[in-house]
Amino acid sequence: MTINILYFAKLREDLGRSGEAVELPREVTTVASLRAWLGGRGEPWARAIGDRAVRVAVNQEMVRETVAVKDGDEVAFFPPVTGG
Repeated sequence: MTINILYFAKLREDLGRSGEAVELPREVTTVASLRAWLGGRGEPWARAIGDRAVRVAVNQEMVRETVAVKDGDEVAFFPPVTGG
């Protein structure tokens, strides 16, 4: 299964890329397992994606960790937003 991942704002800076297409192993079927798999890549993914404040959208809809990830999906990661 191949998905497109987008990284926004500080995540883009921390990871040195705005996105990537990835081939997922069979066991990655949900947002939670995708987050764990990405974190398993080591640094800087473990720190950046492992932050539970990071929000996730699948196909431009904000979702919970339990949502399924399917072939062709676009998954976007957003860091927490602060304002003043």
